[in-house]
Amino acid sequence: MAGSEQKGKADLLLAIESSCDETAAAVVNSRREVLSSVVASQDDLHQRFGGVVPEIASRAHLSRILPVIDESLRRAGITLKQLDAIAVMTEPGLVGSLLVGLTAAKTLSLVLGKPLIAVNHIHAHLYTCQMASDRPVFPAVGLVVSGGHTNLYDCVSPTEYELIGSTIDDAAGEAFDKAAALLGLPYPGGPHIQKAAESGDPHAFDFPRSFLRDNRLVFSFSGLKTAIRYTALGQPGSRTPPPELTKQRVADLAASFQEAVVDILIAKCELALKTYHRTNLCIGGGVAANTRFRDRLADLESRTGSSVSVAPTSLCTDNAAMGAIAWELFEIGQFADLDLDVTPGLVRVETKK
Repeated sequence: MAGSEQKGKADLLLAIESSCDETAAAVVNSRREVLSSVVASQDDLHQRFGGVVPEIASRAHLSRILPVIDESLRRAGITLKQLDAIAVMTEPGLVGSLLVGLTAAKTLSLVLGKPLIAVNHIHAHLYTCQMASDRPVFPAVGLVVSGGHTNLYDCVSPTEYELIGSTIDDAAGEAFDKAAALLGLPYPGGPHIQKAAESGDPHAFDFPRSFLRDNRLVFSFSGLKTAIRYTALGQPGSRTPPPELTKQRVADLAASFQEAVVDILIAKCELALKTYHRTNLCIGGGVAANTRFRDRLADLESRTGSSVSVAPTSLCTDNAAMGAIAWELFEIGQFADLDLDVTPGLVRVETKK
């Protein structure tokens, strides 16, 4: 299915997403209009573990992938024969999860004789900003911030992305999950930290903000996780028990933690804009749904004169509709062969001074 011979007039594309713990499929037309978007969440399967268990995730994808694809076609009011291309997220992610989506996509491509398009999950998150905008948002600095990723990109065009910054340890979304668990809040942690923070004081606790004034585009959240652990549960070996985790103390801890994360994200976005001389900023990923982060991004926009585009909240968490980026690849004839494989590993930038 590779090669520019596949390029031509087309209007309907099926996108498949299974990179982590959401089984998703969507039908998108060439005008980037989402005709259907179906997401089968696995939150209930992973909640008691406080995070995603890869083996459980991949097994759940196996049982859900075909019903999700069928439902996306049904909602779009089309049949498989009406599709013009099959797109699938192939990187990065959990290897077992990615392989489920890729196997389904390859099978459909082969049986239907339709081109196969490989999509980078991270790039797709950033492309949702273009989907929601009536003007070009590229070139831009892009930040993808989620449970598995905290990456900065110089986005030259809708199909050209250079990684310019990343976390050296934990992702911001993973830190939200761990902080929520420490405070006795449910999984996934982000929405529950945000809710608790609404009645809390963001300045109640002076949590660390790693690399805040460092001129490198790097993030670190492990120290922040340690700080909230010791503040909430007490220092190891201490004979003095920590104060009781009352509702107000949980609210103050949540608000202070959230503010520290947002301070770091905003500072690095502003540094990237200056470093790469960009005036557009695109934000995607699950943490992009955080209301405090969105408020601070609006402040950044007015303060710097830059144009900030944030993914719609419905497209922040993992979904297949963001596979609309595949149309950009279709139009330049960038197709994949049936020996396509997944690339689960994360790429990180150098952190040396």
